[in-house]
Amino acid sequence: MRNRITRRARPSISRFYATASAAAITVALAASGANAQEAPTSPDTDTVEAVVVTGIKAGIQNSINIKKNETSIVEAISAEDIGKLPDVSIGESIARLPGLAAQRVNGRAQVISIRGLAPDFTTTLLNGRQQASSGDNRAVEFDQYPSELLSSVVIYKTPDAQVSGMGLSGTADLRTVRPLAYGRRALALNLRGEQTAGKKLNDDVANRGGRFSASYINQFDDDTIGVALGYAHLDSPSQVRHYKAYGYEAFGFAVTPDSADNALMLNGQEIFVTSRLNKRDAVIGIFEYQPNDRIHSTLDLYYSTFKQNETTRGAQWFSNGWADNATFSNVKTKQLGGSSFAESGTLNNGVPILRNDFNKRQDQLFSAGLNNEFQLSERTRLLADLSYSSNKRKEQIMETYAGYGRGVGGVTPGTPDVGRTFDTIGFQVADKGFSQYDEGLNYADATKVTLGDRAPWGGWGHDGAIRYPHVKEDVSALDLRLEHEMDGFITGVDVGLNYTKREKTKSVLDNDLFLKNGRQQVYVDASDLVAPTQLGFAGFGGVLSVKIGDVWKKYYNASPILDANYFDKNWAITEEVTTAFAKANFQVGDLRGNLGVQVVKQSQESSGVVINGLEPGKPIVPTKIKAGADYTDVLPSLNMIYDLGGGHRIRFALSKTMARPRMDDLRANVTPGFNSLVCSGQPCAPGTTVNPWSASGGNPNLKPWMAKAADLAYEWYVSPATYVSVAGFYKKLDTYIYQQSGKFDFTGIPLPSTATAIPPGIVISNIGQITLPANGKGGEVKGLEFSGAVDLGEIIDPLKGFGMQGSLSLTKSNLNPTTSTDPTQKVRIPGLSGTVYNVTGYYERGGFQARISQRYRSAFKGEVVQLFATRGFTEILADKQVDAQIGYTFQEGRLENLGFLLQVNNLTDSPYRTRLGLDGGGTTTSSGATLPETYEKYGRQILFGVNYRF
Repeated sequence: MRNRITRRARPSISRFYATASAAAITVALAASGANAQEAPTSPDTDTVEAVVVTGIKAGIQNSINIKKNETSIVEAISAEDIGKLPDVSIGESIARLPGLAAQRVNGRAQVISIRGLAPDFTTTLLNGRQQASSGDNRAVEFDQYPSELLSSVVIYKTPDAQVSGMGLSGTADLRTVRPLAYGRRALALNLRGEQTAGKKLNDDVANRGGRFSASYINQFDDDTIGVALGYAHLDSPSQVRHYKAYGYEAFGFAVTPDSADNALMLNGQEIFVTSRLNKRDAVIGIFEYQPNDRIHSTLDLYYSTFKQNETTRGAQWFSNGWADNATFSNVKTKQLGGSSFAESGTLNNGVPILRNDFNKRQDQLFSAGLNNEFQLSERTRLLADLSYSSNKRKEQIMETYAGYGRGVGGVTPGTPDVGRTFDTIGFQVADKGFSQYDEGLNYADATKVTLGDRAPWGGWGHDGAIRYPHVKEDVSALDLRLEHEMDGFITGVDVGLNYTKREKTKSVLDNDLFLKNGRQQVYVDASDLVAPTQLGFAGFGGVLSVKIGDVWKKYYNASPILDANYFDKNWAITEEVTTAFAKANFQVGDLRGNLGVQVVKQSQESSGVVINGLEPGKPIVPTKIKAGADYTDVLPSLNMIYDLGGGHRIRFALSKTMARPRMDDLRANVTPGFNSLVCSGQPCAPGTTVNPWSASGGNPNLKPWMAKAADLAYEWYVSPATYVSVAGFYKKLDTYIYQQSGKFDFTGIPLPSTATAIPPGIVISNIGQITLPANGKGGEVKGLEFSGAVDLGEIIDPLKGFGMQGSLSLTKSNLNPTTSTDPTQKVRIPGLSGTVYNVTGYYERGGFQARISQRYRSAFKGEVVQLFATRGFTEILADKQVDAQIGYTFQEGRLENLGFLLQVNNLTDSPYRTRLGLDGGGTTTSSGATLPETYEKYGRQILFGVNYRF
């Protein structure tokens, strides 16, 4: 059907991103009002005829319009309607775009890689403004931004010179609605119930939750004032069944039968279940004021709190022939990759360590931006933008140990078996899926299980640990821009200046937990217990479940850990970046584009410590230091579009791009080491100079990552909901940051007492070797991207309402960030998956909607949280996820605009998997095949909701 959309004539939307044509705005307006009545016209209004398109198809059309009308090469997603982006999180939505891939963290799409480069290479904006991150580095965690409050997301794959802080791999711009451009009053309400399929894994943590959002848009005072308000509440549970193999080795001396002597045996494992509660409250406020055609002001406000509570319970134990005189009987083997592999048998003398862990985290994100436009003349416009973004993260990471039996005191090297009860455990190791176990003791028996360290080899030296990471980041920016329109080949010139200050601090308070009364192993009071947690998915029975998050102080004393690792995790970084830019827009015939340049002056300073812990048995004496550097870089860019006619076009882009170094790499911390036995392996005659000093640390003098990039794309826009695109890209990274060795002057650090082991008369040099991140050799990243959408009803009339979207990305890199010259020791870069594809099929007609999507990502090197709350890398294996939804919206009558939705995410319950080792490391079979490490399943996420717009 056809309606008339009426809007007051006004200048272009304030921010740089709002350059879409009137057609794109028309689609967005049409999508918001399926049954809008024709509005009266007046002499100062424009009337636009438009075919009203709603729902899924409207979102696709608006995304295609954004892609088509941007001069840069971009990808976009757009809301079907106010408050209705298609996925439960913005991260899930972004992950469906060509050339993008998400890393699942706790079952959710949290961080994004663009074109095979790690998330740290991407800049994230909210309405064109840089956002602070609560992560350890620069990557923004997208699950902090509710999809219900965003109208669209645009991913810039080639830079725009007037946008400061563009990422090296790309830039993600999250956009909220502009009430004056929206042009109508709207109120939308969304309510969804949510459940993780299956039973609760931990009895005291719910597996049901809900979501609610409300959005309101209106215009006042003859469309000179616009207001948009939004609120979104999230109460979302998640559950994880977790299994991890520690490693594999042969224990021929402890294995029967003898035929299994050379078999690879699993030397340790853990089985945990984790239940999480994710609660987020977010509000936005957008206020526009445009009293006339010369002044336009927009104030954006965003605030969210995100709380996460995580309960983990389970068991872990070593099945190692070198521990506890362990033996293995009835071992059966199979051939795996040319090697003998122990697939089943019995472990004798196993000692499971029971875990009751509780973590919590709270993030607070605040962003504010004030944009003012002044039309100085018919052709000249001044824009001034002031913004601030702050992100705070507070965490608690706690683990506790328990075991079967009770002894006097704690496990120590002198009393290695205190309270340790040996068990016989049958095993069947899986090379795919969960391994299966059959234990002999009842680890859920509260009369037999006590708190306390049960590790072999004299224990871990404590009965638990609790850590408190705190991260705070503030980003302040001032952006000034002057735009002038011209006639002729140069259609306009933009010049401007941006100043951005970023301050980030990280601190981690580490504590050991010791049981009270001299580490006396203790039974848990019945009032502090919940129903045992069942590990049946791995064949294991129940384990004692303690409400440890509420009562840990009742059983434990906390003792600060002031080791070198503690001091190295604390740092502060300040950056000031001034960017001057100029851009010329041009058009001649069917060729148009822009040519621009940025001059970026960067100043960085890091506060840290020299961590002098060389005196055995004495506390570390940290010495505060500050260091930094200044750099200036020139970044040219060119974007061109040639219109071939009939919807066909060619895009070409050349650019030089930049990414600032990782925050933790910039830390000024230095941890010295001293080799007092330096003369034991070489002749040391009197007068000989030796270099016993060494160190590790960060590098506050790091230069940014720099890359030269070329892009070429062919696009065919067949109809409003149908297009085809083929794109190729090439990036030449001039340098890459990785661990290297260099010289360091240790002057001022006192010699340790162990230096007396160096013979008299030997000259101890103050120059030693330091291992730290440094700018090194670069390399290439290149790829092909295929994407498209098709409205099948335009091709075959019986298929009216059916449509498809899809993309395929193929990426390669020869980057090898290592100093090793051994060709077999290749090191891959984080974030690169060779193959990524997404495909979506949908049906929409008569108010009925259905959609099913699948996304795939091949194996890649991912950054994860590892031991002691530190970050590290592992290889995450190929991942395939399927999501589906159906819904119905009433089209007329009393229930008009009332909709219902059923959504199932992770429909096939796809697992998260990692392998043992990284790059060329880890135990392998004779054929070189890798062995499995982590296997997790998250279960299906089921949502049922109702939405209403009026």
